[in-house]
Amino acid sequence: MHPHSHGPHEDKHAGQPHEAHGHASPGGHAHPAPAHNATAIDPVCGMTVNPATTPHHATHAGTEYHFCSARCREKFVAAPQTYLHAPGTQPAHATPHAAVTHPTAAQALPAGTIYTCPMHPQIRQPGPGTCPICGMALEPEMPSLEDEDNPELRDFTRRFWWTLPLTLIVLALAMLGHRIGFIATDTRTWLEFALSTPVVLWAGWPFFERCARSIRNRSPNMWTLIGIGVGAAFGYSVVATLAPGLFPESFREHGRVGVYFEAAAVIVSLTLLGQLLELRARSKTSAAIKALLGLAPKTARRIRDDGSDEDIPLDHVHVGDRLRVRPGEKVPVDGTVLEGRSSIDESMLTGEPIPVEKEAGAKVIGATLNGTGALVIRADQIGSATVLSQIVQLVAQAQRSRAPMQRMADRVAFWFVLAVLGVAVATLLGWGLFGPEPSWTYAVLNAVSVLIIACPCALGLATPMSIMVATGRAAHAGVLFRDAEAIEQLRRIDTLIVDKTGTLTEGRPAYRDALAADGFDADEVLQLAASLEQGSEHPLADAILAEAKRRGFTLQTADDFDSITGRGVRGRVGGRALVMGNQALMAEVGADPAPLLARSEPLRRQGASVMFLAVDGRLAGAIAVADPIKPTTPPALNALRADGLRIVMASGDAQATAEAVAYTLGIDEVHGEVRPQDKVALVQRLQAEGRRVAMAGDGINDAPALAAADVGIAMGTGTDVAMSSAQVTLVKGDLRRIVQARTISEGTVANMKQNLGFALLYNALGVPVAAGVLYPLTGLLLSPMIAALAMSLSSVSVVSNALRLGQGRRYTPDP
Repeated sequence: MHPHSHGPHEDKHAGQPHEAHGHASPGGHAHPAPAHNATAIDPVCGMTVNPATTPHHATHAGTEYHFCSARCREKFVAAPQTYLHAPGTQPAHATPHAAVTHPTAAQALPAGTIYTCPMHPQIRQPGPGTCPICGMALEPEMPSLEDEDNPELRDFTRRFWWTLPLTLIVLALAMLGHRIGFIATDTRTWLEFALSTPVVLWAGWPFFERCARSIRNRSPNMWTLIGIGVGAAFGYSVVATLAPGLFPESFREHGRVGVYFEAAAVIVSLTLLGQLLELRARSKTSAAIKALLGLAPKTARRIRDDGSDEDIPLDHVHVGDRLRVRPGEKVPVDGTVLEGRSSIDESMLTGEPIPVEKEAGAKVIGATLNGTGALVIRADQIGSATVLSQIVQLVAQAQRSRAPMQRMADRVAFWFVLAVLGVAVATLLGWGLFGPEPSWTYAVLNAVSVLIIACPCALGLATPMSIMVATGRAAHAGVLFRDAEAIEQLRRIDTLIVDKTGTLTEGRPAYRDALAADGFDADEVLQLAASLEQGSEHPLADAILAEAKRRGFTLQTADDFDSITGRGVRGRVGGRALVMGNQALMAEVGADPAPLLARSEPLRRQGASVMFLAVDGRLAGAIAVADPIKPTTPPALNALRADGLRIVMASGDAQATAEAVAYTLGIDEVHGEVRPQDKVALVQRLQAEGRRVAMAGDGINDAPALAAADVGIAMGTGTDVAMSSAQVTLVKGDLRRIVQARTISEGTVANMKQNLGFALLYNALGVPVAAGVLYPLTGLLLSPMIAALAMSLSSVSVVSNALRLGQGRRYTPDP
């Protein structure tokens, strides 16, 4: 394998604090518990098994568990806490400290799991529930690797689909029923009553519960408005159906008193649909952590004292264990190389594209991928102390600590709800005590009209409609927004932190230059090097072969090819002995690299990896390979600076390499050799200075910083974990899209303000009219039917205005 000159990567993760959450490991070696009972319970599926006959066993935290099948054992070993319960129920055939429960569809996380509100992180409680402030369903702080079931999503889905046909029938009867001659008017009313009752009282029951809770907690929110609006429309309609004689003749239409069962049913169904979409979208926010948890291997190969190997679950690895890592396997835990040489692909954690050479004494990181060599390592950091586990915890903490954006609708909800309730009560008492006869009939009708016209449809649609249209418009510009917060926040960003590899650069090695020694020319050096590298699978070899192919060189067959791990390769091409590798290998074969050192040093300072070529023991030349800057990067940075953004580079690569790229791109502030937690600290420091920070990156090592930033921006060409942690994804990895995304952000926020203005204007005009302020002057009252019409018009205006966002100029990616 080839050496490279990217700095001492193997030491940069040593000594990190042990504070992360990950796979827990017992403090000492676990010993199987003796069997005391004839049967045991499989903690995964709940089946009864015979410990003496089943071949499937696993030990966790000093307790032995028994399984009916290898699949159940595998699931338990991968995530034992998923199947463990808080102390209380003792399983059959387990030592006294084991406590398991059998997960059901509604329980995929252990009891005692802390749940929190996505919008109000200060709300924390054991077990699921709803937020007392906003009514939003709580979600677990740390998701499980298993696909846990969401009981609220399942419940709302059932309520929605079972009652949607009833809602559609009620709507059809209300809109077209008077044209159907064979259905009597009273019969139609009773049909609407019968069909809408399960929709409102069963499907909408969770909304009434949240409404009651918001009132009980003195925290009025959107659920307060929905509960009161639906309750008012349905309650009024029930009274009109059961006691139509209470209403004056002026409230009759088509032979009956107007009822609004369809309004109540439609509001419930639409609200349920919105909740389904929201819950599904929120479930994706844990994808980043799940992807990180999935990187760790499930088992490790431990070397016994007698020299034999045994495969053990990862949580059975202990500090000091000797572990064997074969070619192509993942490194199980953080440790130190004891024997062997190999190259480790650390890109999944560090983001750097070139594998790092490892030999005795070098540090290795768990979950990174071993190359072609075999290693024996000593386990130094296990469980929650590994670099991977720390990154998992950093992402989780950053996601929960991000200050939630208080939407404009929420800011006015408190006073809006109180004002509507106050007006409704004043209307009821004013008309009942001082109005003309029948005063209390007028009082009830007018109070209901106030509540119906104040129904929160328009207010609820104001933000989501703008967001829906804006996300579609942004997609045309190659920008994917994950949530409304990102759209609203992006316009306020004044500082952009960019990763180097994969963000500013292509993220993969490419041919840079060929240097020739006396007696050779550059083309000959490249052709010989490419012929030799045909037998190598190293990324640097791929770059050399790609350049030779581009130039149309004819390559010769390499015989006696051999890869010298950590130093280079050798073989015979055209009868000549070729050796390619680092300076040490050149010295070993008697080819002094000194004549090319001075010429290659500028390339090294620019971040290139330089390999020397010897032919028949004589220095022939050198090949430089580097990670090239994307063609779109310079114009993108110029556009971002023109838009007023301060640009900061933070790279896990060597400081010299980072500075070389920054100098080329005109970036003044550069941070090299930064670890994942260093990037988070940089984000937090800039935020503490009052800056609004966006972070752009593409690697797993960028995930914590992407989550901690005010807006995380992932390259679409990067890792799934980066895209899951970020709020914005640039589909083609083109930083120029950020400028367009900011323009969309500004337009969307302006549109949302307009929508909220429309919604509040309708209420400001409609509520007083519904209360009867025009009656002394004109003798007119606003019936609930007209109130419902005004409510619909407000929703139409909001939707129409939001759709204007999609009618402007559509962004198309630059060629």
